Amino acid sequence: MSENTYQPPKIWQWNSQGSGKFANINRPVAGATHQVELPVGKHPLQLYSMGTPNGVKVTILLEELLALNIKEAEYDAHLINIMEGDQFGSGFVEVNANSKIPALVDNSFDQKLPIFESGAILMHLAERFAAFLPTDPQLKSQCLSWLFWQVGSAPYLGGGFGHFYAYAPEKFEYPIERFTMEVKRQLDVLDRHLANNKYMCGDQYTIADMAIWPWYGALVQNKVYEAAEFLQTQSYKNLVRWTEEIGQRAAVKRGVMVNRTWGELNEQLHERHDASDFEFKTQNKMVETEECFSK
Repeated sequence: MSENTYQPPKIWQWNSQGSGKFANINRPVAGATHQVELPVGKHPLQLYSMGTPNGVKVTILLEELLALNIKEAEYDAHLINIMEGDQFGSGFVEVNANSKIPALVDNSFDQKLPIFESGAILMHLAERFAAFLPTDPQLKSQCLSWLFWQVGSAPYLGGGFGHFYAYAPEKFEYPIERFTMEVKRQLDVLDRHLANNKYMCGDQYTIADMAIWPWYGALVQNKVYEAAEFLQTQSYKNLVRWTEEIGQRAAVKRGVMVNRTWGELNEQLHERHDASDFEFKTQNKMVETEECFSK
């Protein structure tokens, strides 16, 4: 055993000054830290989120529903900046006691309907609008199986591999090896399945694809953790093909922009309240407007 091996104390105590990228927002208790009401826009669907993989799942589905000309799927997307602790505001905690994005409030009913957890939101919207969820029992079971595969598998990718490979203040061999092994296995699971299927459910594009793509597609394309070379993601040819095909969809391109606060300014739409916002309110346009007014 190495002299540097960590020995857990008999009783764990929280070090509020801990290190690591997310130390300022991680805490061992739930509940609100401050009082703030959530904004409410003009549409029945109110999304409170950020453009992380979990948030992007929902905005992709909403944009795909709108692409089908389902006008009732119009929505307001309000930014919840998790790095600033917005998820601990009292209004957000009221609709999501777990303080994680995304959260949706559906005001289409007699009483407002709050929903949290991205998988639950995808199911609610797909069922409500009868789209992107197969009706055939065989395909529906496959769709839901892959949806919940993603829900159960992604924590090993993000909180496991991603954290120890990219975010931990120190690199340790054991956790990186452990989670690399699991992520490589997951990539192989997807690649083998997609060898005989265009999408996760045969030829049908569904909420299963929309749930999996923001995580594993981003990993394949080196858009998270900068680990594509380390994981040799380009060797998963079927997964690469699927990733690229979905990435070319117009609704997907719009969905990944919503509530995004990093990257190229023309790819950031901090808040979305109308379809025209993609043309007039991306961050590059907002900066140009501010510069005009400042002159």
